[in-house]
Amino acid sequence: MNAPVTEPDLIVRRESAAGVIRLNRPKAINALTLEMTREFDRALIAFAADPQISVILVEGAGERGLCAGGDIVGLYHSAREGGDLGKVFWREEYIMNARIAAYPKPYVAFMDGLVMGGGVGIAGHGSHRIVTEKTKIAMPEVGIGFFPDVGGTWLLTRAPGEIGTYFGLTGEIMNGADAIHAKFADNFVPSVAWPDLREALTAAPAGASAAQVRDIIARFSLPPDPGPAQQHQAQIDAAFGKDSIDDIVAALEHDSSEFAQAALKTLRIKSPTSLKVTLKLLRMARHAASLQECLVHEYRAALEVFASYDFVEGVRAAVIDKDRQPKWRPATIAEVTPDIVARYFVDRGADELKFPG
Repeated sequence: MNAPVTEPDLIVRRESAAGVIRLNRPKAINALTLEMTREFDRALIAFAADPQISVILVEGAGERGLCAGGDIVGLYHSAREGGDLGKVFWREEYIMNARIAAYPKPYVAFMDGLVMGGGVGIAGHGSHRIVTEKTKIAMPEVGIGFFPDVGGTWLLTRAPGEIGTYFGLTGEIMNGADAIHAKFADNFVPSVAWPDLREALTAAPAGASAAQVRDIIARFSLPPDPGPAQQHQAQIDAAFGKDSIDDIVAALEHDSSEFAQAALKTLRIKSPTSLKVTLKLLRMARHAASLQECLVHEYRAALEVFASYDFVEGVRAAVIDKDRQPKWRPATIAEVTPDIVARYFVDRGADELKFPG
């Protein structure tokens, strides 16, 4: 009796004029491993050089989402054992993120369902980003002693007003409408229309331009209703426009609305160190000249994260033991000194990021 055929974690194939990259770990909501990242990057390079490929389609297997992020369990065990998976994984992932942003062909990401962390990295830098009524985008890294990476600080600071600061610090979920408002996505397409849109994209003409692909997508797109964060833009701008976590917390404390109090409650359970590091990265990204500059800052900070107590403790509480009771060190915002924050901004690692081009 023949053994069942096991599909790879990443499926790469040509469908007519499209180069398809499908993340294929549905039980793990297609979380990225180092091997998947390497294969993804190789596929991008091959498709860019293939004259028969007009457009790239990125999608996730299963019904739950495009990608739940990186393989956080593997990173957790490596960090506990003093390994170097974080250094290697983030370096290769960030290089891939830069390649996506500079990709020479139309790059369509189908952001259906859950899109978190590393999933934002493979979708948010693409030229054509599609959301649906089921889309849930989040960068919840401050809840595990980390920060929004994969170029997330670049994307968040390009959102209108302080929407990006709000999402980056709280880790709250964007629906499809808020993702478009925050400039994380471009088009809202009902999920039932995706098969027909996908077929139209695979039939794109040879050498299709970004504008031609945009026109194809527009035929299936609808205008979404305003998202919840967009409706609270004024409140978000007032509170999250401050340049210190203490001032943001104080502003929220003085706003008795349900929205502000919910945001305050959320901030109080995050890693105090991550909150301060994230805000500094976001303010630096606001003045950055390029995505690559932000990726360098993120990589330097990530190297410190991988050696930190809060990262291991945060993953333990959220993913390993699932008790949702992390014991942060330091435990309060007031205890996070400038010297602690400075460790995340040491001038290191830039020479390890060999960006394409």
